[in-house]
Amino acid sequence: MTEEGHSITLREFADSFGKRNDTILRGLLGPDLAPEWIERVSDAKEERYRRSVRERGLRFLPGAREWLERLRDAGWKQILASSAPPGNIDVAFAALDLGRWLDGIVSAEEVGKGKPDPAIFLRAAERAGVPPSRCIVVEDAPAGLEGARRAGMRSVGVLSSHFPELVADVVVPSLEALPADAFDALLPRED
Repeated sequence: MTEEGHSITLREFADSFGKRNDTILRGLLGPDLAPEWIERVSDAKEERYRRSVRERGLRFLPGAREWLERLRDAGWKQILASSAPPGNIDVAFAALDLGRWLDGIVSAEEVGKGKPDPAIFLRAAERAGVPPSRCIVVEDAPAGLEGARRAGMRSVGVLSSHFPELVADVVVPSLEALPADAFDALLPRED
């Protein structure tokens, strides 16, 4: 943004998490931005991110890998629902070898809307073949948690330095602190 003559605060940066670039930029600079400018700035930002991941790699959040394995072994369907552009999803998927655990991916580009709109989560439920009421969303950003609520799904909020407070069905400081029965306990009972 500095190269474009705009500076953003750390809070504005954090508030962008989970949202699409067009929503972020219009929220920061107003609704009348030219689509071509949004595309150019977005492409430059995302290419920098992808280059960084290729050069430095990615690390799982504490406890994330263990939960992916545990849920996979227990037969849970796991779908990545991301507002990130498909190129970013692909580079993260490869860097973390997510194909070992995940049953699919849904991007905001695929559904045409980013979080907090529930469309991405509803498509993920459809892809998993599970009703929304039997889905649990794990999120670290308010936009994602709001999208989960709107989709009629339960949620686990993972706190971070960007978001030291979240509203979710279960909130934990890290996935390592999530009780072993957390996912089963969040599911509604089937009669």
